Amino acid sequence: MIPTLGLSLKALKKEPFSGSHCGMRYYLITENDTLIAYFYPEPWCFEATQDDQKEKKEFPFTQEGLDEAISWMNQRYESDRDNWERISKEQMRILLET
Repeated sequence: MIPTLGLSLKALKKEPFSGSHCGMRYYLITENDTLIAYFYPEPWCFEATQDDQKEKKEFPFTQEGLDEAISWMNQRYESDRDNWERISKEQMRILLET
């Protein structure tokens, strides 16, 4: 399960929320009344990751939308768990090669 300690609508209204879980990074941001959830591979931060490596989905900016976004990210992680774990193990090699 993706860690969401400290995540709330009130916090998201003020600033984006980001984190990582076993090779998968995630980034949540609000625009108007929309919650946008992204996930992408480690090791780079959101801004340094190429757009073609990011997957995004929009949700309503409500508690239900936030719950759906977290559920979606967890489902996407579980559906490709082996790949995320491989990325997690190889992130130091990726950093050293650049």
